[in-house]
Amino acid sequence: MDSKDFNNITFSNFKWLNEPREWEASKELLEFSTDDKTDFWQKTLYDFAYNTGHLFGVEIREDFTVEICIEADFTTLYDQAGLMIYIDEQHWLKTGIEYNDGQPMIGSVLTNGISDWGTGVYLGNANKFFLRLTRLGDVVCVKYSTDSVTWILVRLCPFPIADKYFVGPMACTPKRGGLAVKFSKLKFTKPAEDILHSN
Repeated sequence: MDSKDFNNITFSNFKWLNEPREWEASKELLEFSTDDKTDFWQKTLYDFAYNTGHLFGVEIREDFTVEICIEADFTTLYDQAGLMIYIDEQHWLKTGIEYNDGQPMIGSVLTNGISDWGTGVYLGNANKFFLRLTRLGDVVCVKYSTDSVTWILVRLCPFPIADKYFVGPMACTPKRGGLAVKFSKLKFTKPAEDILHSN
């Protein structure tokens, strides 16, 4: 998809990386349940590589901002749902809520050959939250919101330049299956002039 088509992007344009057994989508709404023991991770600390998480994405070739609303009941270690920008198995970023240390946390994982992980306490109702992911040149900026009005920075980081990016909702459950997730209010736009400070 090119920027001239951003206003016309709906879930009907998307396709699966690792399609779950149970899912349903309309133009405006995506709902699915995670399969057992799914994840995206490369090597760090554990020395294993997983590329089995669920990603419902669309190919984007230009700079973009995507916003979405995510609803889920996170209860089990490493339950996670959010957004992902994916080039290949070795180069991607996922961001959203992940259940860790007995509570839902907000964070992101950047993988460039190997994965890192940054996380912090989520200040709000984790059962329904909003994410914004912007790609601008060789930079990705991630923000979250509890109300889709005030946006809080999660991460600003370098990201590889590629011919195209696979972008969309993501969910994984490394310790179980059956996390029911709902994604709505999908919106693609051109990036703001100031991606770091614009609200």
